[in-house]
Amino acid sequence: MAITAGMVKELRGLTGAGMMDCKKVLTEAEGSIEKAVELLREKGLAAAEKKAGRIAAEGLVKVIISDDNKAAAIVEVNSETDFVSKNEIFITYVNDVATQVMKSEAKSVDELMEESWINDETAKVKEVLINKISTIGEKLSIRRFEKLTSNEGFLVSYTHGGGRIGVLVEFKCEEVNDKLIEAGKNIAMQIAAVRPKYVSREEVSEEYLAKEKEILTQQALNEGKPAAIVEKMVVGRLNKELKEVCLLDQVYVKDGELTVSKYIDSVAKEVGSKLEVKKFVRFETGEGIEKREENFAEEVAKQMGV
Repeated sequence: MAITAGMVKELRGLTGAGMMDCKKVLTEAEGSIEKAVELLREKGLAAAEKKAGRIAAEGLVKVIISDDNKAAAIVEVNSETDFVSKNEIFITYVNDVATQVMKSEAKSVDELMEESWINDETAKVKEVLINKISTIGEKLSIRRFEKLTSNEGFLVSYTHGGGRIGVLVEFKCEEVNDKLIEAGKNIAMQIAAVRPKYVSREEVSEEYLAKEKEILTQQALNEGKPAAIVEKMVVGRLNKELKEVCLLDQVYVKDGELTVSKYIDSVAKEVGSKLEVKKFVRFETGEGIEKREENFAEEVAKQMGV
């Protein structure tokens, strides 16, 4: 049976696969679109297995939030290259994953993978991921997600760098208004820019403090400082470090005369309502993943068989 351009176009529209791949499987399937789709899915599985060992450290962070600022989800989906993270197919897929998470009861990525896909209940999330790997031609990975809900205040979100960094913040307050929402977004931008680890010192574990004291003590001794003053030095250095890792102690980036805590107090006083940061989530694409350095010219030559 002759394979027409129209048949290839139809199969591409259904699967998003490459033109040559569509033509090959249509020939193999003797013109049957249904059989060709099956073959592409089968070949997609094989392609995904071959890509499993690659490093996916690029990608996007997507944040979605409900209209009433009471529920939100944040997800990181990784790709191998920055080029793919700008691909419309990938961007749409990441948006769909975030919507899936928002509606999901899953507590882990593994649980999420076993759910029915929001846009096609006949397929699981993991099957759709495999198909996207086949379509895009790179290893993709749903790395992590988190959901927040607010019963005593509101949530705000902030995305930086076109999806390189995403932030969610939960606030507690007596009454939500535009001024508090604006302050919340300022705090979210602070978190994106300055990378705090904790909201306040009350969240810092004794284990963390003990380890930092041990490290700082050894640093001071290695510098040749007298043992008699090492303890005071360590207290000072630890206090300085806590001001960097605790959000409320940080210098407020929009006004160097204030700490974040004092900025929040000033807003609360202005609107006559208490404002408290309850929790935040900050995802940065690829953080903690060891990225493989490639020589681009060599990679191109390798792909061309030179």
